[in-house]
Amino acid sequence: MGRIISSLRKRLHFIFGKVISIIMYDKKYLDNTFFSSWDSPGWEWAIQDFWGRMHYDQNRNVPWPVFPNSFVPHPHNIIFHPSSLNVFHSSGCYFQASGAKIIIGKNCWIAQNVGIITTNHDLMNPDNHQEGKNVEIGDNCWIGMNSVILPGVQLGPHCVVGAGSVVTKSFIEGYCVICGNPAKLIKNIKTDVDAR
Repeated sequence: MGRIISSLRKRLHFIFGKVISIIMYDKKYLDNTFFSSWDSPGWEWAIQDFWGRMHYDQNRNVPWPVFPNSFVPHPHNIIFHPSSLNVFHSSGCYFQASGAKIIIGKNCWIAQNVGIITTNHDLMNPDNHQEGKNVEIGDNCWIGMNSVILPGVQLGPHCVVGAGSVVTKSFIEGYCVICGNPAKLIKNIKTDVDAR
């Protein structure tokens, strides 16, 4: 009985999610595995996003689905591969992208309550912001829960950011685990990835 209810629920998500997606989103964000079949998670994301936009009155101009309590104030400054659409479906995330771009590669994962910041307040006058700097996250990166990525940071491919980290500098080479405040190199994983 439970399997039948689950299947029916997924089919309803597909029907309503498909209608919402046609109306609200740019088609280029729907061409991925998250929307590939009737039981893909993207249809449920679309329904959650729709209700979130109605109740919270935010993310209205974002042309892809976003988890209701995550915030994307400048979507025009965010570039991501469609295979990383899932990064916008962790709760409590903040993708600032003010005055600079956030660039996210293929097959990335971002956990709950992560902040990606492209500009900070001016030290001499907090009413003003400093000039924005791009943040780039390479392919196959994983950003752990409650982490913050600060302006100008570049993470190379296969970079794992430990939970609660504050990333203040770049790790362009990638293939590593970084952790702490400020984040430091904990382990190189190039040989582990090569061995697969």
